[in-house]
Amino acid sequence: MLQSGFFDLETRFGKLDQLGDPLRAINAVVDWSVFQPILAKGLKQEKKSNAGRPGFDPLLMFKVLILQSLYNLADGQTEFQIRDRFTFMRFLGLTPECRIPDEKTIWLFRENVKARDLHDALFTTFTRFLEAQGYEAKRGTAIDARLVEVPKQRNTRSENATIKEGLLPAAWDKHPAKKVQKDIEARWTQKNGKNYYGYKNHIAIDVKHKLIRRYDVTAANVHDSQRFEPLLDRRNSDPTVYADSAYRSEDNERLLKRKRFRSRVHHRAWRDQPLTKREQRENRARSRLRARVEHVFGHQVKAMRQIIVRGIGLARIRTRIVLTNLAYNMSRLAQLRPVGA
Repeated sequence: MLQSGFFDLETRFGKLDQLGDPLRAINAVVDWSVFQPILAKGLKQEKKSNAGRPGFDPLLMFKVLILQSLYNLADGQTEFQIRDRFTFMRFLGLTPECRIPDEKTIWLFRENVKARDLHDALFTTFTRFLEAQGYEAKRGTAIDARLVEVPKQRNTRSENATIKEGLLPAAWDKHPAKKVQKDIEARWTQKNGKNYYGYKNHIAIDVKHKLIRRYDVTAANVHDSQRFEPLLDRRNSDPTVYADSAYRSEDNERLLKRKRFRSRVHHRAWRDQPLTKREQRENRARSRLRARVEHVFGHQVKAMRQIIVRGIGLARIRTRIVLTNLAYNMSRLAQLRPVGA
């Protein structure tokens, strides 16, 4: 059997770098040490015994979650890909001889992040890092929402009716294994005549850099306009707000005026009240900037494969979506500041 050596690995990595390893680009622009204080404090646990293997470094496990978000991998696939791919191991600072976290360890770490709400603190920390690097929010805020599907639940109509009332079907108590697999917080909604089941990722980006600045996660049936106010970004140097016509209402226009934002929300046609030619021209002009938020969602769906998200319940899905938004920002920073620039 042929044995590969150190220089063989260096040659392999050199070729991968020539081809453009996106993980190397992210490692080059992200200062991972900024996350250490939050991870060390938030995940600190009293060790009951000195027996057994030492746990994995929290920063290593956090980078595993970022990897998982960049490629939308299940826990088992994450473990497999780390063991199988040299680029994944290099991203994590591991070698083939190193111990690799298994899928159960990955699941437990993400559960700890969820239980302590660390995902929000980690996102905020990276936002401050971006600002310190000169990537402040500029040229206004673009707001939109994307449907995030989850595996469909095969419930009866009566079970769905009970769930909508905020109750659990009594028959589920007799089947605890079935009960824990049921998502009672996801909802159905319809868009363009097609039915979707899951949640929504509401985001606000800055128009200049296309970085996500604010976000919210809700069930899929929550209308976009109901999560408008939490997405308004006062840290943006330009008070202009861009959004599609779903956000247009008298209440939202008054809200923007009261909070001293400049509205560039699309005009909306009503029954027996079509858009004037002036309003059509204004919508076209606003679309050129508002559409930048669609590029963010396009990257998450096409490059990061965030079509269906695995998880049960709003808390778990929120953790995954926030980590996805954070991973997107890291990937976007690598685009804004290429290696060697």
